[in-house]
Amino acid sequence: MTSINRLDLTTDSAAQRVVKDETVNVEFAREAGSLMSLEGPNRYEPGDALITSATGERWVVSRDRFDAKYVPRGNFRHGDAGAYRNIPVVVLAKQMQEAFSIARSDAGDVLHGVKGDWVMQYAPGDYGVVKAARFAKVYKPA
Repeated sequence: MTSINRLDLTTDSAAQRVVKDETVNVEFAREAGSLMSLEGPNRYEPGDALITSATGERWVVSRDRFDAKYVPRGNFRHGDAGAYRNIPVVVLAKQMQEAFSIARSDAGDVLHGVKGDWVMQYAPGDYGVVKAARFAKVYKPA
């Protein structure tokens, strides 16, 4: 398994520019904890968004990142539990040809992928891993 450190997809010719289009269900953590995503553990703090996709995948987004990236899909206030849609933003993605691991951020949770999964770069130092089948469902070329 390859351990990826300090990835910069802006200079990688194999990287693609993609946009996510998805509505998810969100709850907000009342206390610190951890949930296990398909790619690895996701620790969270009070107020962080605990996200569940339409197909059951779960992950965590810190509250400050969530507030900037998601909008409510119903008649409720931002910060209340419910359905949210991501704000379409171009991110970088690269399909990996071998098993790999990468930290979500400096000193962050370590995520794991297998051959065919995608490593995502949302911003400098901000990474994710998306399973190949999920990537095909929710990401489109920018």
